[in-house]
Amino acid sequence: MAEVGFTVIDDGRAVEVASAEGVERARHAQGAGRPVAIDLDERAAYLGVAASVRARALASLEAPDFTLPDLDGRLHTLSNHRGKKVLLVAYASW
Repeated sequence: MAEVGFTVIDDGRAVEVASAEGVERARHAQGAGRPVAIDLDERAAYLGVAASVRARALASLEAPDFTLPDLDGRLHTLSNHRGKKVLLVAYASW
């Protein structure tokens, strides 16, 4: 009987592996100082970026590119506004 699959999300890519390999990848990432979220019931793990990588990104003071809709539903990508001042208003109800 084949082993049940396990989903590992690393660097934005989802990979299906055997359960034992998925847990081992998560342990290895955690040992390397990366944050890890693992759900054994759902057979899934998310491997975060190491603190040193996040620190370099923050030190660069460059915002990551993203796309969001305006109130009329038109999509706007941050990189399309390079060189202009942009005001982003975020709200959460939680």
